Amino acid sequence: MNSRFPVLFMLIAGVGCLPAALRPQFAAAQATTAAEEGIPKNARITAVLEPFVKRHEVAGAVTLVANKDKVLAVDAVGFADVGAKRPIQRDSLFWIASQSKTLTTAALMILVDEGKVSLGDPVEKYLPEYADVWLAKERDAKHMLLVRPARKITIRDILSHTSGLPFRSAAEPVVLDLLPLDVAVRSYAVTPLDYEPGKGYRYSNAGINTAGRIIEIVSGMPYETFMRRRLFEPLGMNDTVIRPTPAQLRRLAKGYRPNAAKNDLEETTITQLTYPLDHARRQPMPAGGFFSTADDVGRFCRMLLNDGMWEGKQILSSAAVAEMSKRQTPPELKESYGLGCSVTSDTFGHGGAMATNMTINKKLGLVTVYLVQHHGFPGKGGQAQGEFRKAAETEFGK
Repeated sequence: MNSRFPVLFMLIAGVGCLPAALRPQFAAAQATTAAEEGIPKNARITAVLEPFVKRHEVAGAVTLVANKDKVLAVDAVGFADVGAKRPIQRDSLFWIASQSKTLTTAALMILVDEGKVSLGDPVEKYLPEYADVWLAKERDAKHMLLVRPARKITIRDILSHTSGLPFRSAAEPVVLDLLPLDVAVRSYAVTPLDYEPGKGYRYSNAGINTAGRIIEIVSGMPYETFMRRRLFEPLGMNDTVIRPTPAQLRRLAKGYRPNAAKNDLEETTITQLTYPLDHARRQPMPAGGFFSTADDVGRFCRMLLNDGMWEGKQILSSAAVAEMSKRQTPPELKESYGLGCSVTSDTFGHGGAMATNMTINKKLGLVTVYLVQHHGFPGKGGQAQGEFRKAAETEFGK
């Protein structure tokens, strides 16, 4: 047999078609290729994360550290599939859940930059069903007193979780990706508000999903199409999708949670989503629907760190990034949230339901991306993200 045949076979058919005996060699070849391409790794970060994997507190993690100019380190530690001993890889795919909120907000801010939307606009300007919103002034198990809110819900409100909208509507099942976006949004508009717009905070998928629907109305494109054309393609985010392809699903990291004794890991599914994950019936969920990779998330974060600039092109204005990254919640509240981002004095970013995280540190000029797939951790696994960030900031901080 020609010695080149296994390589050609691999390229045509994919790793899953290789004989088991050849797969370790292929993994080693991947590592060699990565090194040849200059993909940086960091011994300090790997050393911090490996003990969590060895103690079965974290299944596997992919981390990325970058500044506005380049990626500084990418580390993959542990397993994408613990039972099969399938190593996690730089290009492993993860459900990033609520990190999607920041992506959706950035997309809407493109329309703000273009003058097609204003943050002070009432939502009803684009969605007439919001013209008839009610506020639950009093409620108990048997009664509800409804009044009109003192003012209209604005675009700024829905992006900062200060609209009064609940997390979801009663029409939405526990699985959150079955209702078409327009139907879901109509169900929010008939749900009584929990508090006066602008006067409180409640983390709200409903608000960000509403923002996604406004993107559709203003742009004239389906939400997914706008996200791909106006945000993902310009940034080269080729692995950020709602319905992963079969090829992408082969790179998906499995989900894990603590076992009953809380001393080891057991597999779990993404309970908020419908399976199979590539099925056409799954609907867009702007508040939490995207899958992605460390490389893609890093590109998005580097653009934000660089005041909206990516490879010489202004994706967002610096003013839009400033609005996203500053506190928008009332000062008397403990919650500090911007537009589609959690914020502190020095950082902004977002986490996801399966413990993923992206943080942009303005003071240090660093991006940190932490991708795992966990519904909770045994032992000290929940500390791994903080230990990673500490190591990254020690190694690369200004």
